[in-house]
Amino acid sequence: MDARSRRKLGMGAKAAEFSRGHPDESPGYQAVLSSVAEKLARAKEAAADQRSGLLGVGANAARKVELRRTMREAHLAHLAQVARAAGREAPEVAQKFVFRPGTTTYAAFQTTARAFLTEAEAHRELLVRHGLVESVLTELRQSLDQFDAAMVSGAEARAGHVRASAELRQLADEVVQGVKVLDRFNRVRFRGTPEVLAAWRSVSSTMEPSRGKTEPGTGPGSGGAPQDGGEVRPAA
Repeated sequence: MDARSRRKLGMGAKAAEFSRGHPDESPGYQAVLSSVAEKLARAKEAAADQRSGLLGVGANAARKVELRRTMREAHLAHLAQVARAAGREAPEVAQKFVFRPGTTTYAAFQTTARAFLTEAEAHRELLVRHGLVESVLTELRQSLDQFDAAMVSGAEARAGHVRASAELRQLADEVVQGVKVLDRFNRVRFRGTPEVLAAWRSVSSTMEPSRGKTEPGTGPGSGGAPQDGGEVRPAA
């Protein structure tokens, strides 16, 4: 979760807790408070989804690195060596087992490794005569299937992380808007109790521009959105 969304949601949680401790029975107030609470609960779920996606990206990235290294250093290296030996008998076959420039990306490696496997199966009899260990093909096929699965799983984890991050930003903004609605009413109902009003203003603070005064249209109680790079100020 980005720092700005975390601040907004943290402020919303404090404002909601304060509001539950200073209840008002009006339907409108209860509706807004309930909406804020629901968004905070959903934000916890989205944060868990975001973390899960991030962990999935990391785990699949590590798995791809491990599989690629093993295939290059063992399976594909064996095929290339055997193909060079077979090149005396069939020069055109040896050319099919050479890593070309530009195979550094996962997608390019995936394509090249699949091509190696396809060619090895097509020329199995020739390669066996020159030292191919057939179990290498079986292991390469299994490793490639695992690599493909890691590619798909990593992409899904990344997409889930992006979706959850976008939802968290939206929920944080909606929580702030709900607190702004509560803020205007609380200023009225707490005007006779300065200490309670001060406490409310403290918990409902949000990010505002640091120019010595509040810009029009910012802060709780207005329609504007908090700005980056500001300082924490109470609603005013």
